Amino acid sequence: MSNTQPAGTLPRHIGIIMDGNGRWASRRGLPRSAGHKAGADTFGKIAKYCREIGVPYLTIYAFSTENWKRPADEVEGLMDLLRRYLNEMFKHREEDARLCFLGERGPLSDDIREMMARAEAESAKNTAITINIALNYGGRDEIVHAARALARRCLAGELSPDEIDEEAFAGALYTAGQPDPDLIIRPSGEQRTSNFLPWQAAYAELVFMDVLWPDFTPGHLDRAIEEYQGRSRRFGGL
Repeated sequence: MSNTQPAGTLPRHIGIIMDGNGRWASRRGLPRSAGHKAGADTFGKIAKYCREIGVPYLTIYAFSTENWKRPADEVEGLMDLLRRYLNEMFKHREEDARLCFLGERGPLSDDIREMMARAEAESAKNTAITINIALNYGGRDEIVHAARALARRCLAGELSPDEIDEEAFAGALYTAGQPDPDLIIRPSGEQRTSNFLPWQAAYAELVFMDVLWPDFTPGHLDRAIEEYQGRSRRFGGL
């Protein structure tokens, strides 16, 4: 835990692009799988810290639609990590975290989909923190998914095209009913959002940090929050 929690108003919703696992492993002469394992451990620590300081929503970018292009053994290793995380979650329900998964589930294996559904169902009433795991997620894909859902409602006579506004569109996204992220953090030194929550992050503050994800600590999160708190959010106004 950080020795000094950030004072001031906390962001309601933090998004994190977990980046740098492979480079972290390469610099240590380790296989990429070791980097992903270290990154998963970091995620657990950061999620716990967010819960402790009172951040109500955390979204992490775990696996993008583009990540299928990686070697098959690396992809399977990432899925095994997810299986282990969910099994641990089933054992330790006292954390009081609600889990939600964002992304297209069709390409995932049957057992992964079943575990995701079980995790969402068993944690649905938890209130301490909502953790969104973006898995097989792509922001543009999410927007297409929402547009198709609204089109189907129009064809069914449930909705008029003239009734489609920002609120209706947001209600068709994976994050329906949740606040938009206030703060998006990307470690690793890269300075782009990589198709992460493009609709929801329209007014989010972006903080890029020159630290690889496995080395990211609660102290780094504190500094990102402090930078967020020091900015003036105008939402397009003066």
